[in-house]
Amino acid sequence: MPVLLKKIKDEYTNIVESTRPIKGDKLYIQIYKLLYKMIIKTEIPDSFVLPPTRILADTLGVSRSTIIKAYDILILDGLVVSKRNSGYQLKPKESNQIIYVQSNETNHLELSKIGKSFLELADYNVSNSAENLAFSPGLPPLDIFPISQWKNLTNMYWKEIEFANLAYSPSSGIEKLKSNVANYLALTRNIQCNPSQVFIVSGSMQSLFILSSILLNPGENVILEEPTFPNVHAVFKGLLANILVGTIDKKGINVDYMREAKHQSKLIHVTPSCQYPLGIIMPLERREELLQFADENQSYIIENDYEHELNNWEKQIPSIFSLDKRQKTIYLGTFNRILHPSLRIGYIIVPQNLKLPFELMLKHSHRFVSPSIQFVLNQFIERKVLHNHLNNLIAITKERKLFFHDQFNEIFKGSGLSLMANNTLSLQSLVKIKGNYLDKEIVDLLSKNNISVHSFNKCFNAHSPEQGLIFGHCSIAKPIIKNKLIRINSIFQEFQSNQK
Repeated sequence: MPVLLKKIKDEYTNIVESTRPIKGDKLYIQIYKLLYKMIIKTEIPDSFVLPPTRILADTLGVSRSTIIKAYDILILDGLVVSKRNSGYQLKPKESNQIIYVQSNETNHLELSKIGKSFLELADYNVSNSAENLAFSPGLPPLDIFPISQWKNLTNMYWKEIEFANLAYSPSSGIEKLKSNVANYLALTRNIQCNPSQVFIVSGSMQSLFILSSILLNPGENVILEEPTFPNVHAVFKGLLANILVGTIDKKGINVDYMREAKHQSKLIHVTPSCQYPLGIIMPLERREELLQFADENQSYIIENDYEHELNNWEKQIPSIFSLDKRQKTIYLGTFNRILHPSLRIGYIIVPQNLKLPFELMLKHSHRFVSPSIQFVLNQFIERKVLHNHLNNLIAITKERKLFFHDQFNEIFKGSGLSLMANNTLSLQSLVKIKGNYLDKEIVDLLSKNNISVHSFNKCFNAHSPEQGLIFGHCSIAKPIIKNKLIRINSIFQEFQSNQK
């Protein structure tokens, strides 16, 4: 430890005495950059414990809070872990590696067709790393989540719990929460439904898995937007559905194209409030056209109302569910995107005729979402904590999106990466790639540098020449956004040089 302290101090002294620090950098950012460089160059051994914050602060002549902030960014980078009573330790490099077993028919003869189908979908894995928050798409501003209020409500639940409440819980969800979700959607989305139509689930993927299981036989058609979430492709592919492409224009899914292609399907999945990843908001007339098309083909519409809180809070467009007089629209929503994804709680509203099969599928598979989480979320809604959080979420998302766009356009000017202009309020932005580069190569390269972005090309069902990067711009604070963009620019320039 004394040797490492001396090494850090010598490097820090050289930086302070030179002109290398970027003008305007805060002190903790400079110390973070120093430690980051030493870790990447393996000047600090793997799994080594960093100096205690108080000792390093005294050594460098800075405040302890400055060191804590620098260490916290290293944690966000996935380079360091904080262990209770053990301090800050470099993360073993092996733990960052994910090894997939190659699928082949010889090794997996005992699997069902569906089992083999899901085994082939390893490449569709686009989940975010728990450590690499910058720039993971789909993450809300995690630093504004009201942890203390959630903790107090959780403590209240366990303080008042009765033994009877520790038994099995209703598969569809606790009645109070179902009723409050129905009221919440009546106010925010003009959705009129009976609470019995509301099911509390872990998230949209669980809902899609169950819906596909009860409505589609293997080989039957489902229409998906093109492009769309890779994990939506995966769940339907895994269950052996036949995917039909619904192309996207400036108004969302193109109904005229589906008519010309003579698409017929039992299910149509759309994201009308914020099409992923293009961010298009489907106007009212297109929603009505889609309902007409679904009526002609006797199709169910799955309205995945992704990011509706961000785009319907101030000026609402009626939900497809509220416009559907046939009652063949299924409405999906989630709290994971507006609170935090580790929560694992969402909701689905199904037509009356699907209530029984959906409940039975839940009862005989996933059973129920944890009652304690349901209770706390219900209190979140009743005590107006959710309402206040949403106001804060919208304000911070606007602020960070604007900052991200300004910094990106400045840092990457003339670089070959161009930000697509988009007025939709979303948790992510799409960056197009100029030149003959594959987005997968850049995604993999950034991942090795503890930066998470997603591939645009993966959002297409069939082979597509489209290449781009999807950046989440909301989960991290503005100083880190700027610092990470500068780092990405340096990596991308080196990548371009190596390609020549």
